[in-house]
Amino acid sequence: MRIHQTLALLGTLAITPVAFAQDALSFGTSTGKNFAVVGGVALAEPTENTWIGDESRLELDGSNAATLSASWYVNDHIAVEAWGAASKFGHRVNGADGKAGSVDAQPYALSAQYHFRPADSLLRPFVGLGYYEQNFDSETVEPTGALTGQRLGVETAKGAMATAGVDVALSPSWFARADARYLSGDSDLYLDGETVGKAKVNPVVLGVGIGARF
Repeated sequence: MRIHQTLALLGTLAITPVAFAQDALSFGTSTGKNFAVVGGVALAEPTENTWIGDESRLELDGSNAATLSASWYVNDHIAVEAWGAASKFGHRVNGADGKAGSVDAQPYALSAQYHFRPADSLLRPFVGLGYYEQNFDSETVEPTGALTGQRLGVETAKGAMATAGVDVALSPSWFARADARYLSGDSDLYLDGETVGKAKVNPVVLGVGIGARF
């Protein structure tokens, strides 16, 4: 995990208990709060391999990044969420002989969610379905390896995103979140500007974070 992301999350976790402890003394309720923001970190782990043509096979390593989301609650159970990576997932590209290059990925998505149980419950599971796009950039190749001497390009991936998670109430306004997102879709893969196949990653993104509802 990148050190600046780790320190940022630890800092958030350090100050959050003071904030929600003060809030808890108000004996308020989560019911009727229409907006929420969540900051956290996530691990993106590809579930598919990337193929070039019929002979060369490439695989992407997992990577982590900071994430942010903002939600509008239509009511206590239905929400519309905008979610994305606040920093980029830096994936290592591996070939048969080791590292072949690297590529950065930055997904963002819009989805509808259903939150189970009453708003003031300690544990509130939720599910969601939406649409995402994942931009790829900073493609590089190693001086020696499967892609040596070639220019790598990966087109933006687009498709459906499914979400499942749970919120743990810390106070009427603060909560902790853990979620899993599955991003389904592929994109064109280029070498020296020519389409040579499909980049099919279909990552599972596992995240944790701290949220505020107001």
